[in-house]
Amino acid sequence: MNFEKLRPHLPWLTLLMLTLAVSAINPGFLLPSNLLQMTADVSTLFVMALGITLVIFIGGIDLSAQSVANMTTVLATLSLPFLGIWSAIGVVLAGALMGFVSGYASTRLKVPSFISTLAIGGIALSIAQYASGQRAIFMDAGMREQAFGWVTASTAGIPHEVLIAGALLAVMLFVERRTTFGRALKAIGAGEPAAAASGLNVDRYKIAVYTLSGLIAAFAGLLFSVKLAGGAPNLAEGFLLPAIVAVLIGGTPLTGGVGGVLNTLIGALIVAVIRTGMVYLEVPATAQQIVFGVVLTVAIALTIDRSKLATVK
Repeated sequence: MNFEKLRPHLPWLTLLMLTLAVSAINPGFLLPSNLLQMTADVSTLFVMALGITLVIFIGGIDLSAQSVANMTTVLATLSLPFLGIWSAIGVVLAGALMGFVSGYASTRLKVPSFISTLAIGGIALSIAQYASGQRAIFMDAGMREQAFGWVTASTAGIPHEVLIAGALLAVMLFVERRTTFGRALKAIGAGEPAAAASGLNVDRYKIAVYTLSGLIAAFAGLLFSVKLAGGAPNLAEGFLLPAIVAVLIGGTPLTGGVGGVLNTLIGALIVAVIRTGMVYLEVPATAQQIVFGVVLTVAIALTIDRSKLATVK
């Protein structure tokens, strides 16, 4: 079979093969309770990956998501006693502001997206360190339950964090496939010069995408904070690489224009299965980033559209 015809099917085939491999290592892996727990564990990372997906879909990159999430855990924990549930609105808007600045710098100031988002990530990290005093801080259990019990609860045995991630996926899928905004993003990712020539305000759409990515990263940070009952400048440390892996191995290439949020769901499940397999094989946590680094390199090699790249720098 021609590889180009096989390429769109690689994500789900990879997920199937990995699932079979891990179930061979531990037959209990396929128990419904284990699968549900795995899905719950990866749901917050999946939320972070959704925001990154939008940026990669238009051919950019967002390296600030992890730092924005870390900042959010600190700000949400500090503001909870004063604002209650309204702290969620405040921290999500703070993340959106970070994303807006990244998008503005990338479009209007012509700063490459990996530089602008890396810089904003550094600012977010500094805010988190300053606000927390470079230490872990904790939520009051009663306040947490009163304001965010809807996050930590379960319905029919299904954790709400899974339902929240599913609802966000449904919204993003609708935006991607059924709105003018989603069609514009696909056009920009497929060919930005052509999209601009057709009359699209490319800069406006790109700024909107980075803003939305920052907002979603902050929402992921809020979920982290509520789940772990506190915040720290490094609470989400180690999540950026797996989140980018989820996007790329799911079939949304760095060159943009194809893939999307549904592909990221498959990619996130692949990441979850890989993580579970490494736990079963007793791979040290310090070595797991090596595995994801290798997977990321392979994912880029398999998904990138080389016809859009005259040279690789």
